[in-house]
Amino acid sequence: MRGANRASCHTGPGIRRQQISCVALAALVMFASFELRAQNIGKGGGMQPVFYRTVKVDGLSISYREAGPKDAPAILLLHGLPSSSRMFQPLLTRLADDYHMVAPDYPGFGHSDWPDPKQWAYTFDHIAQVMDDFTQALGLSRYTLYMQDYGGPVGFRMVLAHPERAQALIVQDAVAHNEGLGANWATRRAFWADRPAYEEALRKNLLSLATTKTRHVGDDPNIDLYDPDLWTDEYAFLNSPGQAQIQSDLFYDYRTNIEAYPKWQAWMQKTRPRLLVIWGKHDLSFDLGEPERYRKDVPDAEVYVLDAGHFALDTKADEIAALMREFMKTRK
Repeated sequence: MRGANRASCHTGPGIRRQQISCVALAALVMFASFELRAQNIGKGGGMQPVFYRTVKVDGLSISYREAGPKDAPAILLLHGLPSSSRMFQPLLTRLADDYHMVAPDYPGFGHSDWPDPKQWAYTFDHIAQVMDDFTQALGLSRYTLYMQDYGGPVGFRMVLAHPERAQALIVQDAVAHNEGLGANWATRRAFWADRPAYEEALRKNLLSLATTKTRHVGDDPNIDLYDPDLWTDEYAFLNSPGQAQIQSDLFYDYRTNIEAYPKWQAWMQKTRPRLLVIWGKHDLSFDLGEPERYRKDVPDAEVYVLDAGHFALDTKADEIAALMREFMKTRK
């Protein structure tokens, strides 16, 4: 884990004293880097390999990345729009020494099958069911759940269906409160209210090259930290045959998430799960007040706002890996 960047975090209102400071986080990142190198040397050198596999689930070929010992604590990583398991590659290469890392591609995303939307319903309920069945196909009965963006609505459905499987939650730029959807969701809400009238506007708003780039960079002034392949590859994916309809159908179903938010909040308030919230302060997709809303639901939640964008792993993989290692050390 070469050249670990100096940790950058924002403590903002409500950040509690027991949370590590920015200086402590920088030290933690450095220590984790040294520790990982030492462990790898002890294992004969080199990082744990990442495997790129497929498995049949509900008649579909589901692609996934897997790394780390299968008898180690499992971390299930659920990606966002319009990414795939690729977004988690930086974590797999940093954490697979101690954890069993599994990152699937949803149906219609990445290298999983893209069934015809005329024959396969692209809804969050449907995708969550496939992901649930995917975990059973791999024998994952207990795991820490990492949810980013679309990973939130997929993951919370999985948790409420089988709460005994999720040992802890890591939320990274994923919304569970209506207030977390910012001003740029006006066109999207209009689309939910009248799909035929706003279909074309929604596609421009959600799937354009400008929006695809902004999802990564946000208002971060340090644009030179971002690899342009991140958004050009995703834009090419979004322009593949059939993708416009797939993504429009799934986004139309996003309105069901807003209806489900109160259930997710009630579950968190009742069960008080172990919760780590990581947010990028340059994320323009969602409201920056969302991390503190999670703390209201789960007062013991650990909350960190980093100097990063919506896909915080683009620039802060070392910091996030260090926070995850510290979080995973303590269990209920």
